[in-house]
Amino acid sequence: MDLIIVESPAKAKTIKNFLGKGYEVIASKGHIRDLPKSRFGIKIEGETLTPEYSVAKENAAIVKQLKELAKKADTVYIATDEDREGEAIGWHIAHAIKKDPATLPRIVFHEITKSAIQHALETARTIDMNSVNAQQTRRLLDRIVGYKLSPLLASKIQKGLSGGRVQSSTLKIVVDREREIKAFVSEEYWSIDTVFAPNIDANLMKYEGTKLEKLSIKSADEAEAIVNRLQAETFHVGTIETKKRKSSTPPPFMTSTIQQTASSKLGFSPKKTMMIAQSLYEGVKTPNGTSGVITYMRTDSLNLAAEAVTAARELIETKFGSKYLPKKPKVYTKKSKGAQEAHEAIRPTMLDFTPEVAAQYLKPDEIKLYRLIYERFLSSQMEDAQFEQQSITFISKSSEYRATGRKLIFDGFYKVMGTDDKDKLLPTLTEKETIALQSIQPKQHFTEPPSRYSEASLIKKLEAEGIGRPSTYAPTISTLTARNYITIEKRQIIPTEIAFKVTTMLEEHFANIVDASFTAKMEEVLDEIAEKGKDWQKILHDFYFPFMEKIEAGKTNIKSQKLAKPLGRECPKCGDELLLRGGRFGNFIACSGFPKCKYTEQVDADGNVVEKPAEEISEQKCEKCGSDMLIKNGRNGKFLACSGYPKCKNTKSLEAPKESEIPCPDCGKKLLWKQSRRGAFWGCEDYPTCKFISKFEPSTKKCTQQGCSGTLAQRTYRNKEVYECITCKHRTPVEEME
Repeated sequence: MDLIIVESPAKAKTIKNFLGKGYEVIASKGHIRDLPKSRFGIKIEGETLTPEYSVAKENAAIVKQLKELAKKADTVYIATDEDREGEAIGWHIAHAIKKDPATLPRIVFHEITKSAIQHALETARTIDMNSVNAQQTRRLLDRIVGYKLSPLLASKIQKGLSGGRVQSSTLKIVVDREREIKAFVSEEYWSIDTVFAPNIDANLMKYEGTKLEKLSIKSADEAEAIVNRLQAETFHVGTIETKKRKSSTPPPFMTSTIQQTASSKLGFSPKKTMMIAQSLYEGVKTPNGTSGVITYMRTDSLNLAAEAVTAARELIETKFGSKYLPKKPKVYTKKSKGAQEAHEAIRPTMLDFTPEVAAQYLKPDEIKLYRLIYERFLSSQMEDAQFEQQSITFISKSSEYRATGRKLIFDGFYKVMGTDDKDKLLPTLTEKETIALQSIQPKQHFTEPPSRYSEASLIKKLEAEGIGRPSTYAPTISTLTARNYITIEKRQIIPTEIAFKVTTMLEEHFANIVDASFTAKMEEVLDEIAEKGKDWQKILHDFYFPFMEKIEAGKTNIKSQKLAKPLGRECPKCGDELLLRGGRFGNFIACSGFPKCKYTEQVDADGNVVEKPAEEISEQKCEKCGSDMLIKNGRNGKFLACSGYPKCKNTKSLEAPKESEIPCPDCGKKLLWKQSRRGAFWGCEDYPTCKFISKFEPSTKKCTQQGCSGTLAQRTYRNKEVYECITCKHRTPVEEME
């Protein structure tokens, strides 16, 4: 028996389906050995930094299982993801199961299909230690910055703050944009909106021999004078130009571009996009069983496998005709710097698994993302779209206008991707003919400040600056949100007040940590470790010791920004003095005796105490302890809570629960509509004696599947009304049951 160790249970299940009984496939469930959570975990011996890796308690069981299986196996294959992190995980797995990493065969694949797995087994290699050392360097650098900088931020600004190598430079980008917006001074300017007959919109390009820019006309008087003069002049057609223009095919997706496109077209957050892409990569249901339907989704490569390109070209010619097929396959290269941690762009693994077929097997969000990937890949190998570009000038004694139009003459890759562009055709005119002014009027404008970053545009900025790698974009934004450094409102990223404080302090005392060029340069250094075997210990040494000098100096030199202003009032609970403090969510009043005394008061934006509303006592008594029940407000509205809290934690709905006309299918008692943290559901009134629950209201109909007589519930599934069995989940269209 041969053992294959992967990272994900879903991936293990998919691969197991492809292989025979001679293989056992098991998942490590990600990192099983890492730096300890409770201490620094890096041993400093002279000028050497040695990581002190350990297996966390929660991973002990899986490590034990891996060891037992490895002892029985003839061969142990490491099959973690083919990027630096995956290489390092494989190296850690080898150490955890007491195997020499150099002796274990390492297999890699960019897609989880039967042919890809078989090819990987035939072409096994050994673990790449340069990639492992590059990942170790990244991990240790992040631990040094996070573990040493975060306590300093907490001590000088506010408890609970954190700093990070990529996180802090990303935050500075967001804060700098907000500073630009706050410093922006709007300027007034005017345009001359002109329409020539018949309905030709044109832009004023020159006036009295001077080319007009956006801010050329600065006042209403100036604009009015131009309009008055032009109304008195005669216009004729100047030059008429018609040129052919191409709209180039887009390259296939890589991590950054799929996150940007899914955000703008589907409204998906980067985190959601990567979660869905992960499931499509690891394995979903297909007509041929469970299989991965896209290639590896953490990549900054635009390369495509030759066989994939050949298959795409054959499909394009068969389905759309030879005019849509370029003479040679299209090859794309990445312009920006950076390592390509996987060797292919994101593409579908099976072209016969079309979006139309996939819609029968994938979840709604999965099919949306899969369609984007499928159509983008196919489009990348099609002919460019062609347009006929029209340009006409209109000339008077003092001015020159230009009107432009466009006509799609060959749709090319738009045949697959579609286009929102509409032809804007100009009428047929001849040079020197007189043309009439249909309308002309001045219009006032004001310059706009730069827009805030969206998640998509921030990722684009990070990629352009070389900050982070494909696997870090989504987690970085999630961390900034979790730390309350940013909020996301209507897709706009807004830094909080604390973000400005943190960024300002880092700019003054740790300029390299928030400097985009420094962070990008460090990524290049990591590339050199991975690709050229550069001395990783020297990199760590050269960073650690100067950084620690700044940390030690900061402990005494950085002025505390913590707010702890005495108010001259005594705490009503313990008699200690009350203090005005600052927290993650603004200022508040707290007892100086904290943590022994936890008395607090809310204050508004002006520092005035906000009176707590008096607790409203209901007429009901607690059925558990007999105390009064209080009316309180919660996330789902008002509810009743026992006044004996925390001794008694009884709560219940203020309103009588909604009751179903259908009795509980299990015991015949009442079914009630209930609320929980995980959502609403139908549950039996006799809970916990009867534990029947259903997301959808049950009906009186029963499942007709063999061996199942479960209750059916009517629901909407993929825009169709169906009856779904609560027990076996089999669905039947409503019309077939009526």
